[in-house]
Formats: sequence, C-alpha cells, structure tokens
Amino acid sequence: MTMEIGAGPSLEIGFGDDALTARLHVRKDRAADLRRLALRFQSGVQRAPTILDVELDDLLSNLRALQAWPEPETVHWDAQLANLVRDSTADAGTVAQQLALTAQPCAELVPDDLNELLGSGWKGDLTSFQRRDIVKLLSLRHGANFSVPGAGKTRVGLAVFQALRQRGEVERLLVVGPKSAYESWLYENEVCFSSPLRISVYGKDADPSANAMIINYERLDGALEILGSWLTARPSLLLLDEAHRMKAGSRGVYGSACLALGPRARRRLILTGTPAPNGAKDLENLFGFVWPGYGRQKVIQAVGGGDLAKASQVLRPLFTRTTKGELGLPAVRTVIKPVDMPPLHNEIYEALLGRFSARATGSEADFLAWGKITVYLLMAATSPALLHVGSTRYEPLEYQVPPLQAPQGSQLSELLRDLPNYEFSPKYREALAIVEANAAQGRKTLVWSTFIRSLNTLERVLRKFRPTVVHGGTEDREAEIARFRNDPDCLVLLSNPATLGEGISLHQHCHDAVYVDRDFAAGRFLQSLDRIHRLGMDPETETRVTILASKDTVDDVVQQRLAQKLEFMGSVLDDPGVKQLADLDEEPAVGGGLDVADLQALMGHFRAHAS
Repeated sequence: MTMEIGAGPSLEIGFGDDALTARLHVRKDRAADLRRLALRFQSGVQRAPTILDVELDDLLSNLRALQAWPEPETVHWDAQLANLVRDSTADAGTVAQQLALTAQPCAELVPDDLNELLGSGWKGDLTSFQRRDIVKLLSLRHGANFSVPGAGKTRVGLAVFQALRQRGEVERLLVVGPKSAYESWLYENEVCFSSPLRISVYGKDADPSANAMIINYERLDGALEILGSWLTARPSLLLLDEAHRMKAGSRGVYGSACLALGPRARRRLILTGTPAPNGAKDLENLFGFVWPGYGRQKVIQAVGGGDLAKASQVLRPLFTRTTKGELGLPAVRTVIKPVDMPPLHNEIYEALLGRFSARATGSEADFLAWGKITVYLLMAATSPALLHVGSTRYEPLEYQVPPLQAPQGSQLSELLRDLPNYEFSPKYREALAIVEANAAQGRKTLVWSTFIRSLNTLERVLRKFRPTVVHGGTEDREAEIARFRNDPDCLVLLSNPATLGEGISLHQHCHDAVYVDRDFAAGRFLQSLDRIHRLGMDPETETRVTILASKDTVDDVVQQRLAQKLEFMGSVLDDPGVKQLADLDEEPAVGGGLDVADLQALMGHFRAHAS
C-alpha cells in the first residue's frame, strides 16, 4: 500500500529477507534522511530510495544512530525485533556490570539456595565446579560454557534449563548438536531428572507434547521455519552443543542457521571446550550469537591489542570454564614420534612438491585448490598409496579428492608405478608396534587417521587384534563402539576425528591413542584427545597419546600451526593445559581446516624445498 506523505510510520524496522538482516523502510518524504542514516552503518545496503538493509549485528551495536531520526514518535518496530533490541540493551548492561566486577572467590559464587533453584525434580549429582558454572551462567541471562571436554557440560546445560524452568522463564529446550552427542543428552536426561524431559529427536516421529527437542547441525538449515515457530510458541532455551561447529558465523551454513534461530529464543546458551580453534574470529562469532550486537565488539576490543593475557582477563567474566587441572585427572602423556620415510616415499613426496610448486606463488586466494593440494600432501606423508585411490564419498567434504592423475611419462608417474612393491607405510608399521606393545599389557588402543582408505588399510594390518572401525560410512556406529567397549578380544578402535572426535566417552575402556596423521583443525584435535581423558577416570590411570609425523613433510607444518593455535587458545582461556600441548616432547620411533596462516606456512614449506 502506498503511504501518503506525512501519514503513517516515518520509519518501519523489521527483519529483511533473512533473520540475519534488518530492513529499514521509510516514507517517500524521508528518503534523504534514510541516505544520511545509511552512512552510520558499515553494512548498509540501499535496496531502493526508501529501503535500507543492515546486518542485524550492525544495527544492534549502533542503535544510537537511530536517536537522530527526525520523527522518533512515528518509528514502528516489528514486535520480535523490538524484543531482541530490548534484550540486547539489557544484556549490554548485564555484561558491562560483569566486566566491572572484580574476581570473586569461587566459594562466593555458589549460593546455599542452588538446590532450591533446581527444585525437587532435579536429582543429578553436581561437582563444585559444575555448581559454580551453573550459578554464573544463570547470572548472565545468556551464557557460554567453555569448559574442557569431559567436564560435564551436558549436565550443566540441563541444570541451567531446570533452574530457568523453575523460575518460570522458559518452558522448552532446543538442543543443537552433533549426532554423536545424542547418546550423552538422552543418558543425562534419565539420570538428572526425577521425571525426565520428553525429548523428541527432530524428524523421528516427533512428539507434539515434547518439552525438549534435539537436532543435528546438518539438518538445521532445512528446519528453520519449523524450529523458529517451535521456539516462539512457548518461551524456550536454545542450546548449542559443540558450538564451535558454527564458528564461521554468517559465512557458514551452520552459523547462519544458528544466528537465524537465536532471536527466536528467550534464552541462549552455548557449550564447547574449543571456542577458538583458529583464533579470535571464531570467538567473535560465538559471542555474536550469545549477545547479538555486543558480544562481537567485546572480543574485538579485548583481543585487538594483541595482549592475550589482558584479553583473557577482560573476557573471563563473559564465560565459564573448568580447566583440565580442575577435573583432578591424572596427567596425560602426549609425545610426538618423528618417522623416516623410505627412499621411494620420499621421492614421491618431493616429486609431488615439484608438481604443485608452480602454484605456490600468486594463488594464495585459491583456497579450494590449496585445500586439495594439502589433502594430497597429507596422503603422501602418511602412505603414498593413498594417492592412487583418492578419498571416498564418506570423507568430510574438505578431504574429498579424486585419485591423483600424474601425467604419463612424468617422474611422479614413474615413481607411483613402482609403489605397489614398496607401499607399506612406516607410520602403519609404527602403529602396529604400539598396538602390539599395548595389547601385551592388556590395554586397548584408539587409532586415529584422517583418511578412510587409511583406516581400511590399518584394519587389515591390525586384524589379529580384532579391530572395530567407525567412520562416516559406518552403518551402526553404536554397535561398533559397543564391541570395542565390551569385547575383551577387540583391542583396537580405528576412527577419524571428523566422525568420532566429539560426544563419545571411551575413558573407562581405553587409555592409549595413536594419531597416524593430523590436519590443521586444532579444535578437532583437542576434542579427539578427550575421548579417553575425561571426568570419572580412575585417578591411578595412565593415559598415553602418541602422534606420528613423517620427517621434513607437511606434518612439520601441521605441528607448527597447531602449536600456534593452541598457544592462542590456551592464552585467551587462561588455560596452561592447552598451551602445554603446543610444545610436545619428541620420542624416538620404535617400529583441512585450512586458514590464511596455515596457507602461508604451507607456502614456506614449498619455498624451503625449492631452494
């Protein structure tokens, strides 16, 4: 409907084409005022003389720009967006108050009435650090729990929901998490509540009376309309488990979907033990979800100066974190074992570097091409035989590459032709030696490898130890994991961190892990480490982790970059346990998540081999 000049709202503010954008629509006589207003927003895009689109986060962090609007009494807000603005303003005050507080002793953070807050319907045991984290999260309205994997974040999340439900602030719980975490949520629901929540798994005979729903990140984007309505029908808590899955923010499918759902929830809570696997940008996006318009600003301000100790001090009031040291677990012994590649393997690796070196200059922005090159290099450093077969369709997208096509008559082609006679990888030989030594002591071993073809090869190499294999193509993961846990003759579990790095607890059955290879994903590495080192372990348990690395290969670059990422994460979280992993001890052998800095390190690897 066309408005008459001077009649009706002078400015209407609502959501744009998606929930990440706000749309400002003005009367025709206010078009010049809209142009002036657009200059106040970095993300402003003028769709028409009377229509301006602004990123939601930009609008919420620059609400003061609207104070100069000439007709403030005729501004009309969409009701849902108005609620978000009020929440954001209140959150800014709450967060500012938290940042102004001096650190308090832990004992003062746990009130005597926590049991009363939870009510008689709660029966789950809580540790002192879990109680501390619950109280702090409740004080923040929306919150972030960055406790290490294995600290019981699932139970803390359920307790926060129970307390909010007891106070009448929420009635429903929506959990977004990886499939592998379903087991933990369903188990904790049974042991924590006198009358367990009615949890419905999205898409599986949905229960209309459910007061809790769980969905995995992969299905989220296609369920936004249904879940948005579910969240707004009754006041709800939206909880992101393993929230680092949305670290790409609005640039990623998972992040966009989570950000779109966020405003629909009365309360928001994120759980992850690895909030910044690639640096400050990850942290910005997570805090931007928890506190739209405010969280991202605080991270930029805190980290921008480069003083990570100061940044940690500034940001610490905004999240809870239980460190590995607070769990009281026995120390884990993590070592790196460099291995020599056989002459033929080394020649193939050098020939591969030579083939790709022409791309090492001037193509820094081609992340897709460099991602594939990185996968080929990781394959060659593990077992050059993998180059012949490529990946499978069950590999994560970033690892899916076709078999390497070497030009006929080239040096690389000739070397690969001779490979079948010399294809046994020294990494596989080393893994076999470690598994044999562990089996002789009655110890089970978890063996990690990035590539499914590698896992299948290792299954044959280790067949006398009755291995079980879990990857993206495994039909019944639960059965395979159960066999590893319960069959005394099954002494090896073979998996990749992309499949089993989250949500599964193996610490009661396995205390040894071997990494045949690693990639640049620091978060996945940390998550996978904690499958066998978690709350509830016997204090006398010795946990041993061995990382295999081929000398003078991309493995060295991976180690360097992971060390830098872990150093950052440990510093900003004030956690020496994470920083310690940045400098692994070396032990003699006895037998793609690519970012800009990773790419620069790879370029250096090429240049060093070219000189």
